[in-house]
Parts: sequence; C-alpha cells; structure tokens
Amino acid sequence: MPIKFLAEDDRPREKFLLKGKDSLSDSELLAIVMGSGNKDETAIELGRKILASVNNNWNQLSLLSVKDLMKFKGIGEVKAISIATALEIGRRRASQEIPQKTVIANSKDAYLVLKNYLADLRTEEFWAIFLNQSNKVIYLTQLTQGGINQSIVDVRVLFRTALEHFSTGIIIAHNHPSGNFKPSKEDSEITQKIKEAGKVLSIQLLDHLIITQNSYFSFSDEGLL
Repeated sequence: MPIKFLAEDDRPREKFLLKGKDSLSDSELLAIVMGSGNKDETAIELGRKILASVNNNWNQLSLLSVKDLMKFKGIGEVKAISIATALEIGRRRASQEIPQKTVIANSKDAYLVLKNYLADLRTEEFWAIFLNQSNKVIYLTQLTQGGINQSIVDVRVLFRTALEHFSTGIIIAHNHPSGNFKPSKEDSEITQKIKEAGKVLSIQLLDHLIITQNSYFSFSDEGLL
C-alpha cells in the first residue's frame, strides 16, 4: 500500500522499510519510538512539538526527565520511558569506540580466524569471511554443514550474504576431517565457480582454505586462483 494511503502514525514505519532509516526526519524517528500521538495530534505532530520545545536538539531532549516528558499531552509514563531509553542507547553507542576490525593480509591470518571453528570438527562445514576494501573482516559465518565427506555450497546464499554486508572480498573455507588437506576435484570446481560468479558482482574471491586439525591448504598460496 502506498504511504500516502496509510494512517499518519503508520507512515514513518512504512517509510523506514521502503526508503531506509536515513530518509526519516527527526520527528518521524521520535514518532516511531512513541508509537502513537494523542486524540488531537498524530505521533509525528507530537514529536515535532516535543522537539521544538528543545530547539530540535537531541542532546537537550536527553536532559528531560520522565516527568518533564509526561507534561506533553499524550505522553504517559510508558512513552516517556521509551523516549528516555532510546536516547540513553544513543548516548551509550556514541561513547563506545568502534571495535578494531581484524585485517587479513595473508592466508595465515585467515587460518587463525577460522581454525577455532573448523579444525576439530568431525563433519565438513563451509564458512566464509567477508571483507571490506581494506581487507578488514566485517562478517564471518557458517554457510553449510555437510556429511562426513562433503559440504554442499549454495553460491547464491554466499553472494547474497556478501551483498547484504557490502563486502568487496571473500575468503571461503571448509575442513577435511580426514586430515588430508589436498583439494578434491569438487573443491577446485566450486572454487572456480565462486571466483567467476564474483567477477560479475565485483566481489573478489581472495582465497579458499582447506583446514585440517593441524594445518591448512591455501588455493591462493598455491597459485590456484
């Protein structure tokens, strides 16, 4: 349903879903936190009034107590606490440093990231590391879990995940519980399939590791990419 046909209290949520959080005004963000307005004002109008009382400044709004917020018509204790909580979350987020992302400079760096997940398993699993343009790890996940001898890889899921995290590089890995880290024909085939698919999306396959309990094999180090 187009946004213009929705009740005004519902429009910010729909706009959030359709256009993203950056598209919302301050009053629309506050309206989502409150959930509803009062009998005379929509949530957006009420949010606009509250923000105007503090010169549209989030920092000043965060200084208001629950009792201060409850002075506005339509703001009961629950809504006031919701507003104060959202502002406190924002304050705590701002005070925390962004964690330093791990940089993958070579196959050993990738192995050190993955060995704790794969080295001691008794069945095969397929994992992927997703990296940004600076080769910093932005996401790590298991994609499949196979039987004793094989792990089936869905290339579509791999690249959907990469796109969701705005990744520009991928390192894939799976384990060989047998202890033999020599790549099979299937290992080589899936590597080339992923490499070629990545070219279409400008997402580079940087390496494929086969991990055993005590060592690993790197397609990149062996010149197989």
